[in-house]
Amino acid sequence: MARYIYTVQDAQGTVTTGAVDSDDEDSAVQSLQSKGLFILSIQSENVKSKGILSLKKIGAGGKVSGREMVFFGEQMATLLGGGIPLVRALSLLSEHADNKNLGVILSAITKEVSAGGALHKALEKHPKVFDEIWISLVQAGEVSGQLPTVLRQITTYNEAQENIKSKILTALAYPAVLMTMSVGVLIYFIVYIVPVFADIFRDFNLQLPLITRVIVGISAVVTKYLVFMIVLIIGAIFSFRAYIATPPGRLTWNHIQFGLPLFGGLIRSMQIERMLTTMATLIRSGVSILNSVSVLEGAFKKNLIFQNALKQAKNDIASGRSISESFKKTGIFPPLVTEMMWMGEESGKLPDIIVVLSKYYQEQIDQFIRRFSSMIDPILVVGIGGIIAVIVMSIFMPIFQLSQIGAG
Repeated sequence: MARYIYTVQDAQGTVTTGAVDSDDEDSAVQSLQSKGLFILSIQSENVKSKGILSLKKIGAGGKVSGREMVFFGEQMATLLGGGIPLVRALSLLSEHADNKNLGVILSAITKEVSAGGALHKALEKHPKVFDEIWISLVQAGEVSGQLPTVLRQITTYNEAQENIKSKILTALAYPAVLMTMSVGVLIYFIVYIVPVFADIFRDFNLQLPLITRVIVGISAVVTKYLVFMIVLIIGAIFSFRAYIATPPGRLTWNHIQFGLPLFGGLIRSMQIERMLTTMATLIRSGVSILNSVSVLEGAFKKNLIFQNALKQAKNDIASGRSISESFKKTGIFPPLVTEMMWMGEESGKLPDIIVVLSKYYQEQIDQFIRRFSSMIDPILVVGIGGIIAVIVMSIFMPIFQLSQIGAG
């Protein structure tokens, strides 16, 4: 028999602390739950807490996927919409979360909210899971008393963003696998197959064709410096990541991304779509225009071109300039965006106009993905097949010469 110290919450939201004697922790938990109590933490007198007191340290900043956040938002909106108190809803979701890190974080949030803290303030302590958009929208929902509605809007927004990511990953998955396998085959040919035939040709003192000499030379260099090349590539990757982690490096990389042939337009469209969808969600949830742009500025930390443009637009709006004029002045956003914003301001239907714009860009992204998927497969097959054909031909041309010598 051991004594367990617990912190629980009853159906009315009252938090109490006490102790219970039980054979083991599971029995203690069942005993407390049978009384209709929600367990916030429980620990043996001789063992460190397994509840939120210790979980908070483990869970802060834990990895939670976008799909899991969509599911959490849906569940939270359903529970609150059904009349479940906020603390009880958080407690239920923390206990039944499939993702351990999310459950840990929700436990910590439950404790803070049950102690009288605002939900958005509790979310702020977990920025790796709840970003600026989540925090601003939840705050707007708390102020307006429409938290369930706002949570559904967050869910809709997150689901739309996850769908776009999923489509892009799906479109890139097959080419990535094909490229990886093809590069592996090419390296195997160059490192293991070509040197064998090169030794044979050298023994016969053949005058090799130009293409064969080139392939044999490449094989000799790659075979000799393979380890060095791998180390060099890994070093280059780490150096590149360190460089783009700095503001100048990040800005340079953003400019390169926008200037990429074929993909530059897609990246720009994705950023514009994300900005428009986020702005529409914020405005519809009751966040002011100025605060919405401020939230967007914080949400674009990975794209300094857009972040700087939004910062400039925010300052212009704060000084009294119209939204459309402020965005147009940045020079980043296409005329379609700024003109439609102007129409929305004039008609008083800015959120609706922004939604129309975001759907337009979503369709542009979908069209690009469809065209890319239909084009990239034959291009890769022909390109990689051509490279392999060149290597095979470079080997078989000397073999053909040997066969002629033998026949002679």
